[in-house]
Amino acid sequence: MSFCRFSTEFIANSKTELDNIFINDYLPFAKPTDVVVYIYGLYLCNSNGFDNSLSNVAQTLNMSEDDVIAAYEFWEEQGLVQILRTNPLQITYIPLKNVITANKLYKPDKYTIFNQQANEIFKGKRSISKHEYQEYYDFIERYHVEQEALLMIMQYCVDTKQSAVGYNYILTVAKNWANEGITSTLQVEQRLQKFQEKSPEMCEIFNLVGIKRSPYVEERSLLNKWLNDYGFTIDVILHICKSFKGKNRFSFEKTDKILSKYYEMKLFSIQEIDSYECQKQELYTLAKDINKALGLYYENLENIVESYILKWINMGFDNNLLLDIANYCFKSSIRTLEGMDKSVTKFYKLGLLSVDAFNEYMGNIISIDEKIQLLLDKMDVCRVVNFIDRENYKTWTENWNMGENIIEYAASIAKGKDNPVKYLSKVLADYHEKGIKTLDEAKKTSPVEYVKENKKNFKGRSYSSTQLNALFQSIDEVDV
Repeated sequence: MSFCRFSTEFIANSKTELDNIFINDYLPFAKPTDVVVYIYGLYLCNSNGFDNSLSNVAQTLNMSEDDVIAAYEFWEEQGLVQILRTNPLQITYIPLKNVITANKLYKPDKYTIFNQQANEIFKGKRSISKHEYQEYYDFIERYHVEQEALLMIMQYCVDTKQSAVGYNYILTVAKNWANEGITSTLQVEQRLQKFQEKSPEMCEIFNLVGIKRSPYVEERSLLNKWLNDYGFTIDVILHICKSFKGKNRFSFEKTDKILSKYYEMKLFSIQEIDSYECQKQELYTLAKDINKALGLYYENLENIVESYILKWINMGFDNNLLLDIANYCFKSSIRTLEGMDKSVTKFYKLGLLSVDAFNEYMGNIISIDEKIQLLLDKMDVCRVVNFIDRENYKTWTENWNMGENIIEYAASIAKGKDNPVKYLSKVLADYHEKGIKTLDEAKKTSPVEYVKENKKNFKGRSYSSTQLNALFQSIDEVDV
């Protein structure tokens, strides 16, 4: 007797797991009695306290012992169990993941006729290997396709291709049909009859592109998808076929990619498609011109159009304005698409979505830059205006309401200092704190003491919040 075992109550309150592979791939195609035997046996495997003899199982399931044995012989053929002994009956359940990856063993006489007829199909073309036969068997068992149905598909593929077509091609066709529910001989025969009737739509395509052979299986399937699943008219399909020229030769695969893209974009008429293609060409031209303005070159513009150009157009910018922004970026040493994207976003936030608004904004910037440059020249600062200067000037004039004459006077005081720009900010911050708004008041005010910026002096002097803001204005990051 076992040292430990589950109680009857424990077993009754436990669970028996049933793999989804069994439910999906095996249960629908087995007899009810076979399913009952398999599940009950699985339950007994986890219930070591119960009598799981053949006689007890048969009695519990209200079946004969022969019916139980027949059920396990069926599951052994499917590869789900292994019969170790028949007297007394001993069964081993096999994990379904092992069943999927392992080659199953079939009764020698089960596929004798199938092998003979398959060999006749390829006679004089090529031989069928043992591995290929095994692939056919596994397909028939897994998809529950009738043997004669698969033989008809094999014959059709060979006749259509007019060659010793490989088994991978045959099984691809057969699996596609099986997934559509075509598994019986009658269903395959009906599909083939429909295929043999060369549709007028296929004739029009073949005549247009100059194909003189019979359509392949996959070509018929694609045409069916375009017409019935996607809902395109034959006029639209022929319009796409006409677009293939020169090296870009027609193929059903290329056409399928194009039509699938139009289907996803909800473009179904010739007018809608041509309008999109015309706009797309304009977008590609715009992308090329913007890259040129930025000093860039990309051979493949598709990603640029999708990542940047379409985004900017959808924001409301027109082509001319985007080119102006690109030229502005180049002159401002912004020479990447990522950098231009930041500038476009900035102008969008400012509401500059027209050429006139942009030019007015840039005109104001140029006018302000000229004023700032005069201040730099007055302080003998030899450099060009940068964005920090613009932010400082905006603070002085808009936030502190300092007049230009006061700023110019403060600049004259800052001349000769070690850091004239910082000293100018200090002076103006001092004026702002004291409420000085006129030039006369500024001239009557003693200028702030100039102190060299070092750790000792910085720690030793007190600054107001206004002065600190002015001091560190030049190192704050500007929010674009």
